[in-house]
Amino acid sequence: MMSNILRPVMVIFFVLTLLTGVVYPLVVTGAAKALFPAQAAGSLVVRDGKTVGSVLIGQNFSNPKHFWGRPSATGPMPYNAAASSGSNQGPLNPALTDAVKGRVEALRAADPGNAAPVPLDLVTASASGLDPHISPAAARYQVARIAKSRSLPANTVQALVDQQVEMPLFGFLGEPRVNVLQLNLALEALR
Repeated sequence: MMSNILRPVMVIFFVLTLLTGVVYPLVVTGAAKALFPAQAAGSLVVRDGKTVGSVLIGQNFSNPKHFWGRPSATGPMPYNAAASSGSNQGPLNPALTDAVKGRVEALRAADPGNAAPVPLDLVTASASGLDPHISPAAARYQVARIAKSRSLPANTVQALVDQQVEMPLFGFLGEPRVNVLQLNLALEALR
């Protein structure tokens, strides 16, 4: 009696495991690679045959000659995609207040002549800690530092920022943004 029940159950289990665990993932992966090859491969950016990053994950730019992205809350290193998380610090948390103050001081020290208000996205991490974008205001805030450190006219760097601004999807979904990796690659190409 038990074998009459057990056999069909095991057959269904193995058939469904094969369909949902092997066949379906292979079909979806194959379709993604055929229809969206760049996205299926991680939206990697390749320069001179070398992978320099992904447009989907931020990178830790700290050189004064580069644009800086949002702070990362991932550990044990910044922008660690395997440890995506926010800091979970609320707006009243003293640790967040201290971290923001420290980041503002670091930005002011890197560009002492800049008296403009520091854009919020340069001193706070995104929810994932991996955001590759900054606001156009955050990019513009850094123009004078970049221009000075690279001996470039500020209007040249500003024009580059303006070229790199991505508008909201369909004109209304999201906010204007700048991908920091692509902006820094365009900055390097100015040479």
